[in-house]
Amino acid sequence: MIKNIKIIKNFNQRLDKYLKLEYTSLTQGFIEKNIRKKNILINNSSTKANYKVRLNDELKILNFHETLYKNKIIFKKNIKISKEILAKFKRSSIFENNDFIVLNKWSQIATQGGSKIKISVDHIIKNISSQYRLVHRLDKETSGLLLIAKNLNYAKKLSSLFKKKEITKLYIAICEGSPKNYSSQVKLEIRNKKLKTENTLTNYKVINKNKSISSILFSPKTGKTHQLRIVSKNLGCPIVGDNKYNIHSKYAKESLMLHAFALKFTINKQKFEFISNFPDYFLNFIKINNLKINKDLKNYLNIL
Repeated sequence: MIKNIKIIKNFNQRLDKYLKLEYTSLTQGFIEKNIRKKNILINNSSTKANYKVRLNDELKILNFHETLYKNKIIFKKNIKISKEILAKFKRSSIFENNDFIVLNKWSQIATQGGSKIKISVDHIIKNISSQYRLVHRLDKETSGLLLIAKNLNYAKKLSSLFKKKEITKLYIAICEGSPKNYSSQVKLEIRNKKLKTENTLTNYKVINKNKSISSILFSPKTGKTHQLRIVSKNLGCPIVGDNKYNIHSKYAKESLMLHAFALKFTINKQKFEFISNFPDYFLNFIKINNLKINKDLKNYLNIL
């Protein structure tokens, strides 16, 4: 059976994602296989899973059958968020307007849910409003600034800024050892969870160092999973407290010393600049190890 669909909703996204919205029982493998076999066409032509569907595109499914392309109702488990966590979220929000929130994320809370994640930032914001959306990510162990869109319009705008590399993100890491060069740009290929190679680009500058540790300012130009942690290890100075890339360290029991302290961007001709101070455990480690870091982190905004 052939099914013809004129796309009038859920456009401006990948074809595979569009199909998953229309037919929720479909697996990624099934979709990619049938696109490859030319059972799924756009405007009577073969296409790819990453094709972005447009308004009024003609989708043709040549092997359509209700048993294959069925739509099952998915019931999402409602995660109850305690008053204490909601209060902590509100205390950690350093800026909020009608369109977005800037959260100073605390360490040890995941950005998104997963099989082993009980509570995440995404769970919290969905508990506040179904319209709220994450627009980028931080590792569970990483502290610092996280942008949350309050509506679909700003989710698209902020996501677009990230894709165009028009949002400046700055991090400070405390690393074991120090890189050979005082400052440089690192181009590094890393493998993602699907074992696909991704190109990364990172600028860095050493702020201060002593015999065994250094403080490094990082400005990632790409946003790949664990990018700064992998780059630091590749530079020969893995991040203190990194239980994945710096396992056999004398600092193994420390929290991950990676803090996303600054965000800068312009949206609708308005400039925004946000600074997040170090968490207490960061400051204690700096003091104990006699590292000279300016506590006023604004001083590091324009040195990279």
